[in-house]
Amino acid sequence: MTILVAGATGNVGRPLVEQLLAAGHRVRALTRDPARADLPAGAEAVAGNLADAASLSAAFAGVSAAHLISFDAADFAPLRNGPDIVALAVKSGVRKVTVLKGDVAKSPLEEAVEVGGLEWTHLAPVEFMSNALEWAESVRAEGVVREAFPDAKSAMIHEADIAAVAAAALTGDRHAGREYWLTGPEALTPPEKVRTIAEVLGREVRYVELSRDEIVEEWRRAGYSDADVEFFLTMRTDPPAAGYTVLPTVEEVTGRPARTFAQWVREHAAAFGG
Repeated sequence: MTILVAGATGNVGRPLVEQLLAAGHRVRALTRDPARADLPAGAEAVAGNLADAASLSAAFAGVSAAHLISFDAADFAPLRNGPDIVALAVKSGVRKVTVLKGDVAKSPLEEAVEVGGLEWTHLAPVEFMSNALEWAESVRAEGVVREAFPDAKSAMIHEADIAAVAAAALTGDRHAGREYWLTGPEALTPPEKVRTIAEVLGREVRYVELSRDEIVEEWRRAGYSDADVEFFLTMRTDPPAAGYTVLPTVEEVTGRPARTFAQWVREHAAAFGG
């Protein structure tokens, strides 16, 4: 069985490629620039872009299962060509797909997959642990994290756990027609995350609380749009319960407890100057 992994160089795609290869599967890795992908040995890199279905014929040829992403990695906008992607997948002989959601609302790709005759599984992760890399520079340079809304909790998930659930769904038989909401094993506030980083690094890292106006100004300086800022504020002041409610889904699907934030920090300690 050959499995296609879209977004193969991304936060979820790369560990998914690694896990599938380690389990002995043939992996075809979809990327916009195979020459720069730096994929693990054994992965077959193929050029293509989900936003352009016409570029996917070679990628889907001979594939029986595929991991797809519901949004364009370039701008995170929902893909609008879901029916075209699904039609090509079915024509190529694909039977099973996972779809990584990018929003609570159902995307055109998810809708097309559900009516296209495929065995589908939707993956709905909450905040990625990799978002903490936004703090890496200030931790390295000053031993400080500046963040607002200290009471906002997040059940962040390790990207490798998202990949593990995707691998289980792509290679197993009991996941068709399911939408899996994926969280880590704990819901942490920003100060708790900072304490975890400090403990793992073995040195002081201070949390400095910013006001609402100060964090909004930082987001605007970083180039975020008004819509982005409004979304960020909503997620921090009135988040959906799914964002901070710990679920056992990862362990139920994979048979292994979800990875902790401390484990994620240990794996990325170098980024924080550890």
